[in-house]
Amino acid sequence: MGLKFEIVKILLYSEMEKGNGEVSITFAIVSLTLMLFRVLYVIYWSGKPLRTEAPGALSTLIILGSGGHTAEMINLLLVLQKERFSPRFYIAAATDNMSLQKARTLENNLVDENGVKEVQTARFMQIYRSREVGQSYFTSVWTTLVAMAHALWLMTKIRPQVILCNGPGTCVPLCAIAFFFKVVGVRWSSVFYVESIARVRRLSLSGLLLYKLRIADQFFVQWPQLQRQYPRAHYVGCLM
Repeated sequence: MGLKFEIVKILLYSEMEKGNGEVSITFAIVSLTLMLFRVLYVIYWSGKPLRTEAPGALSTLIILGSGGHTAEMINLLLVLQKERFSPRFYIAAATDNMSLQKARTLENNLVDENGVKEVQTARFMQIYRSREVGQSYFTSVWTTLVAMAHALWLMTKIRPQVILCNGPGTCVPLCAIAFFFKVVGVRWSSVFYVESIARVRRLSLSGLLLYKLRIADQFFVQWPQLQRQYPRAHYVGCLM
């Protein structure tokens, strides 16, 4: 009698384990399916007009890069509707000392329509690079993880409605986190990417990633042959 009881108990335990395993698998499948639908939803709505509760200013993150990237971005900002895209947050790499200085100069020289100096609401920040020029790929694994964590902290702090970038490598983790925030419902940030004028025949690595992964809501190029090669891009002519 005792042996039969033990056998029955073992069989019942096995059935319970089997049932729990099936529930776990079902839960995982449902979760992955819902996540996939959410990603497809985000991709579908990306690029559509900004959905704001009421017309007004949009908090804007502007990602700067060393060299020509910042010069091109400054040219874009000169024609930007400052009152519409405000407050503005400027981010540059921690080792880039010139870009934020140029952004500060731009903000300090802003005046309104009546020629009165505007009250500065801009903020300036720095972010760690994923990989420095000449750094080995082995050591860049750690620096990339640090950069991603720093980018996550910055994006959680800023939560911009608009992101403007034009190719520096520092834009990739920030834009990727912005896409992740869309998927999980933290914040809907519209990413506007303008490829550098130096890119005539091929996209930069940053641009290629944002284009192929559909992270950028609007993608602009400055040469017609690029638009023909990447049909979802918008040709806007040379902006310099």
